[in-house]
Amino acid sequence: MRRAIIVIGLLLLLVGLLWPWITQGNWWRWIGRLPGDIRIEREGFSFYFPIMTMIVLSLLVSAVVWVVRRC
Repeated sequence: MRRAIIVIGLLLLLVGLLWPWITQGNWWRWIGRLPGDIRIEREGFSFYFPIMTMIVLSLLVSAVVWVVRRC
């Protein structure tokens, strides 16, 4: 458990330090615009439910946790 917390903390630190470079460019713009995300926009009303994005992120987080627990 300690190792997992340390790894997660180091990953968060790394992402925080690299954030200015991560957000440059358009490679990350697909997040929230996947097929399966629900978007309803009307005059005076907008509804957005990123269901497919949440599924993909859940799978990625689950894979990372699985790898960390195996180490």
